[in-house]
Amino acid sequence: MWLTLAFTSAALLGFYDAAKKKALTGNAVLPVLLLNTLFSTLFFLPAILSAEFGLGWFDHTLLATAPGTWEAHALVVLKSAIVLTSWIFGYFGMKHLPITIVGPINATRPVMVLVGAFVIFGERLNAYQWTGVALALVSLFLLSRSSRREGVVFTHNLWILFIALAAVTGAVSGLYDKYIMARLDPVFVQSWYNLYQLGMMSVVVGILWWPRRHATTPFHWSWAIPLISVFLSLADFAYLFALRDPDAMISVVSMVRRGSVVVSFLCGAVLFRERNLRSKAVDLAFILVGMFFLWLGSRPA
Repeated sequence: MWLTLAFTSAALLGFYDAAKKKALTGNAVLPVLLLNTLFSTLFFLPAILSAEFGLGWFDHTLLATAPGTWEAHALVVLKSAIVLTSWIFGYFGMKHLPITIVGPINATRPVMVLVGAFVIFGERLNAYQWTGVALALVSLFLLSRSSRREGVVFTHNLWILFIALAAVTGAVSGLYDKYIMARLDPVFVQSWYNLYQLGMMSVVVGILWWPRRHATTPFHWSWAIPLISVFLSLADFAYLFALRDPDAMISVVSMVRRGSVVVSFLCGAVLFRERNLRSKAVDLAFILVGMFFLWLGSRPA
């Protein structure tokens, strides 16, 4: 079941990336991210109110949760800070790079998660899973070569650095998720971390963007902005419930979620008319085969 939820989350993340690319095109990054946290918070606000005031609106449903301790809230605050850091880097990178480049770069996150899972959780991969990881690494190498045709040199591009930093902090977030989901309820985590992110992002926008809003890229409304929140909230919901399964391996869940590149690649080709698709399709094929090997290695014995 946890693997099915991971693949569901991957598909939703692909649509999330496409909505994000659409919303950020020619738009100010920080207010778009602020609105994303606002809409995500509004989705889960009823669950918070029901739990905190004992209203019982969602009893016996997937949205049922309970009030948390101060220690639980502290864990969620830290998660919010880690995720928001990853998002800020990732949003700026997504705005300035083709989505068909950003997606495969994000496929490196599970490799970093894998190293952390070895060290922290003692997870071990079998031969099929190792094959999947190796194919993902080959895909990244090929992408770095094909991207040069679009003038994107990995070693001399600020936005590539931003995407890399987003991947590193995203990997840290994945490892931390495995830790806290063994201790906290998924709905409690998702509802409160959205609310804490909204507060943090309001401060960031108030300090960094609002005073300089007339001298930077202007903000304009796009209906893709609420779609970012819809797809992300559903993807995270499936992801957190997957991690609740005691048999779930964070290294595998993280790798499967990077399968979102399939959806984002297709959107890049169809919706954004991006270039150099033939060579990038070869990179994508390595990722698809890698996902298949991960699935083979993760089936119940």
